[in-house]
Amino acid sequence: MPWKRRPFTGRDLSAVLNIADLREVARRSVPGFVFEYVEGGAEDEATLHGNRAAFAALKFVPPTLVPTEGRTLATELFGTPMQAPFAIAPTGLNGMLHPQGDVALARAAAAAGIPYTLSTVSTTLLQDVARQAGGRLWMQLYVMRNRAIAEDIMHRAAANGYEALLFTTDANVFGSREWDKRNYSSPGRPRLRAALDVLRHPHWLTQVLLRQGMPRFRNIEAFLPPGAATAVGGSTIIPQMFAPTLAWEDIAWVREHWPHKLLIKGVLTVADAHQAAALGCDGIVLTNHGGRQLDSCVAPIEVLPEIAAAVGGRLRVLIDSGFRRGTDIAKALALGADAVLLGRATLYGLAAAGEEGVASALQMLSIELDRVLGQLSCRSVRDLGPHLLRGPGGIA
Repeated sequence: MPWKRRPFTGRDLSAVLNIADLREVARRSVPGFVFEYVEGGAEDEATLHGNRAAFAALKFVPPTLVPTEGRTLATELFGTPMQAPFAIAPTGLNGMLHPQGDVALARAAAAAGIPYTLSTVSTTLLQDVARQAGGRLWMQLYVMRNRAIAEDIMHRAAANGYEALLFTTDANVFGSREWDKRNYSSPGRPRLRAALDVLRHPHWLTQVLLRQGMPRFRNIEAFLPPGAATAVGGSTIIPQMFAPTLAWEDIAWVREHWPHKLLIKGVLTVADAHQAAALGCDGIVLTNHGGRQLDSCVAPIEVLPEIAAAVGGRLRVLIDSGFRRGTDIAKALALGADAVLLGRATLYGLAAAGEEGVASALQMLSIELDRVLGQLSCRSVRDLGPHLLRGPGGIA
């Protein structure tokens, strides 16, 4: 009888072997409507699934008989050392997964020697994250119609030691995550089935809702209309506040209020990468928002080689969307990325076990990446290159 792989069904983190296992623990740890918010993609989710398919299309071509003792994942970004070539990406509403979601993520990142990026729509004040977690902090910026919101975010982040600003440009028209919407009968009102599912998760109910109340958009709540400050109420109102008028000319406005490193998050074309470099940006993030915005969108890994070749010497190139394995990270670095941003992979850890779960996710990916380096005859992430890949952007 052929051996059949069975899905992971445990809850003990010591038995978790990979991000997929961690995802299963997370799925069972929070109500369905909360997990769907993390998991869902736009419309038919073609972009969501395409991100993973793009990684699968790239195959390694490993050399052999090369000593690989003394391997290291260490690198640097913006002149500051990093213990591994990745950072935690900005994600909103983390307080729905864990009562101290943003702080737990930031602490795990600090312990791992990597940056953490806080979202504009976080559920913890940015100054509280800096005070309680420390470490290397970046700030993600959404620009809404009321630009005083963005100016307030930039000024407070600069005053609290945030090193870089990730100006997100691909969400000025919000995507439609239909599976997520089906959990609500009307804006801010979960369906009866979704509400009853909360009772099947007493630990989440106690720790998240009863302990601190419904999470709130702490960094922008002073600017929100009545009823929009909570995670449930605001999730349907906030998208209407975004500014569809953003243009390249607004980089100058951002620079007026932000004195530190500036990255444009939302680049997927060589032309836009050249524009970012010409305007003096310090870096770009290739992203399709993890499949949550435009459906049938190109995967960032597919355009990475041409963009890295065009501007890699002028600014730092980061990438996100779909990373689940150390092999994925190695492929991105081999094709020219300076670092990878991790989103869902670390959120699964947060939902499963808070800070400990995030640390577990980072450790698993580090171990996998180290193993891949050895198998590819590399001692350092700097040894990775397109010569180690067959497929789009690698060996012909």
